[in-house]
Amino acid sequence: MSLACVTSRALDGIAAPEVVAEVHLANGLPGFSLVGLPEAEVRESRDRVRAALQTCQFEFPQRRITANLAPADLPKEGGRFDLPIALGILAASGQIRSGALDGIEFAGELSLDGRLRPVRGALAMALAASRAGRRLVLPADNAGEAALVAGASVFSARSLLEVVAHLNGQHELDPVATISGAQTAPAYPDLADVRGQQTAKRALEIAAAGRHSLLMYGPPGSGKSMLAQRLPGILPPMNEVEALEAAAVQSIDGGFDPARWAVRPVRAPHHSASAAALVGGGASPRPGEISLAHHGVLFLDELPEFDRRVLESLREPLETGHITVSRAARRADFPARFQLVAAMNPCPCGHHGSNTGRCRCTPDQVARYRGRLSGPLLDRIDMVLEVAAVPATELRATAPGEASVAVRQRVVAADAVQRARQGTPNSALDAPGVERHCNPDEAGSRLLASAIAHLGLSARGTHRLLRVARTIADLAGCDTVGAGHVAEAIQLRRSLPMPA
Repeated sequence: MSLACVTSRALDGIAAPEVVAEVHLANGLPGFSLVGLPEAEVRESRDRVRAALQTCQFEFPQRRITANLAPADLPKEGGRFDLPIALGILAASGQIRSGALDGIEFAGELSLDGRLRPVRGALAMALAASRAGRRLVLPADNAGEAALVAGASVFSARSLLEVVAHLNGQHELDPVATISGAQTAPAYPDLADVRGQQTAKRALEIAAAGRHSLLMYGPPGSGKSMLAQRLPGILPPMNEVEALEAAAVQSIDGGFDPARWAVRPVRAPHHSASAAALVGGGASPRPGEISLAHHGVLFLDELPEFDRRVLESLREPLETGHITVSRAARRADFPARFQLVAAMNPCPCGHHGSNTGRCRCTPDQVARYRGRLSGPLLDRIDMVLEVAAVPATELRATAPGEASVAVRQRVVAADAVQRARQGTPNSALDAPGVERHCNPDEAGSRLLASAIAHLGLSARGTHRLLRVARTIADLAGCDTVGAGHVAEAIQLRRSLPMPA
């Protein structure tokens, strides 16, 4: 047989489209051509495959070899096609028995001695292969990741020799047992460590219960970062769908650790991060920080210090929960349902409004500093909270606060109510969902109308206020959104005050 076809998978966003490696041996001068829109890493596979086959004592055909990665219009990147191409050459030259490749998909990068190295996107490939009803052979280092896909038939191999022995019936590869993904809960900092700041801790509980975005502003040392670091410890647990989606994004980036299965991701990029680093990009689009924080927390400290264009790129993902990275030759869609938690100082020196009189910023400097945050961006943040500094004497005299375990119990209970009522957290409700589930009673409606008139709330801002009010009612165990819930939501919806 001079033609062999081996099935594999490429990566396109978080999807893993099917790719068929077609290998043809023809008469003529010996040569090795690789076609099918391969990128540089794929073109280099010719040398890796030749060296691996020769090192493993297989016969490398002295004929004209053409390897086509179909479909031709799908860009191919990475070393994942080394193993399929090598198997195609062996099958076309009769060194693998006929029909052995049927119903199996392969992916793996070859070292020069024939060992298999791990590849990115193993979880996405396992999901796609399972849906297609095929078995999947992966490098051993990817086995733990692929084993998280329930129902997938995955085999792990350490070398090309093991794969060929399996296909020729000489030695069976051991199937990878599907694991439940249970793990020890990570040790998050405890909310009891925060002394005072009862209003801020209440806002943090509301944000966790409804997955709402939160902006905290206050002087240095007031506890903004300390509060943000304790948010993951009070969030509700991830369900299986959320865990798979979050793991799939991290797998594509190559940073997924099976030990952190079902642990909400927390990303905290430095304020010097570029727009591409935050939302994703590159010639072959990779997920950015907002996608790597999918179903987790994105913490942006020193928010006004980020480049304005970087901050403006957050507007669409905050609204839609996904991001589309477009390039001249290709486009990739990534999920981005993250919870934004941001912190900032009230002015460049950080002491505006304090009683110490240490601030030397002019009103114009303060206005320019706060003006780095545009109105449309602030309109998409659910809660804006001032975190005042707590005097050192009060810190020493105040007893430890409520522990994260107790707060998390209330958050989990409120989350369960939301899931039973509408299937999603309150922050993800669309406009019809807000009308259906968040309408306040008569007193609450009057208070809301007054707030719209006095605060100039937009339609988006009104809907976000109602979602927060619905979460407050859920924490209180109330079926109806009342005036008290609306009043607290209004207090947490106040825009960042500008200097006089």
